[in-house]
Amino acid sequence: MSRIVKAGVVLILLAAAVFAGMKILGAPPSKGATKTHAGHGAHEEHSDGVTLSDAKVAAAGIELLKAGPATLRDTIVLNGMIQPNQEALVQVSPRFPGIVREVNRRVGEAVNKNDLLAKVESNQSLTVYDLRSPIAGTIIDRQVALGEYVTEQKAAFTVADLSTVWVDLSVFRRDMKRVRVKHKVLIDAGDGGEPIEAAISYISPVGSADTQSSLARVIVNNAEQRLRPGLFVSAKLILSAKEVPVAVKLSALQTIENRTVVFVREGDKFQPRDVELGERDGEFVDVMFGVTEGETYAGKNSFVVKAELAKGSATHEH
Repeated sequence: MSRIVKAGVVLILLAAAVFAGMKILGAPPSKGATKTHAGHGAHEEHSDGVTLSDAKVAAAGIELLKAGPATLRDTIVLNGMIQPNQEALVQVSPRFPGIVREVNRRVGEAVNKNDLLAKVESNQSLTVYDLRSPIAGTIIDRQVALGEYVTEQKAAFTVADLSTVWVDLSVFRRDMKRVRVKHKVLIDAGDGGEPIEAAISYISPVGSADTQSSLARVIVNNAEQRLRPGLFVSAKLILSAKEVPVAVKLSALQTIENRTVVFVREGDKFQPRDVELGERDGEFVDVMFGVTEGETYAGKNSFVVKAELAKGSATHEH
């Protein structure tokens, strides 16, 4: 074989070896492939946040709150009933037996002192005399009708001044040693408004055989008529209170990959913040790290934000 032929064979073998090496090692990625990888990376960068407009936040019922100082309370939950203040309640009875000739007021009506309630014709003198309200208040009971025979033995009307009411709370045996006169309570009126703050004024020295509990009474200002006698209520009795500089509501806490997070809103985007937590009560938790005072976070329905975040992550994986 001539030298020229041999040289050609060597060149062909070298070219084949280079081509085979490129197949084994793989060709360098194309520009298009690099862009695709970068695009996926950009999605991962933003997968830790959720963009929700004000309209979407409102539609989902997500509560937006400000992180800030709060009072953590050690409390006992007590149940009870609203009663008229017996010290501001009067039963109006006829002075003499007789027949009711007029009925001027109904249950639920407000009356002033000396307002006419009814007229009764005395059986003894056959003269008509007036039944008048001795106090200003609300008629909460009426036991007379037109033409009815009445006596002084039975109250015709009951008038109560409902500007204050009693809230009688049941304290079970296990808690009796912890409850004291002047302890503050937060009463839930059940109307969606803020709790009503008051203090225990009386604790019964005897218990109830039926409920195996003792009575703790609270006198409550009821000028706004939020508390109606006869209705059940619940109250939180405050045993101790502690101020913390930054707190969020318990409803704000969510778990992502075994991390506790709070969704903080920055612009129209919610960012999950890892938080370090301290003490808590039934409503708030102390945030020691992760959220600063004044920042806006998702409270009630924050799970909606978590669900949106999970949707976004699933989309990026596909």
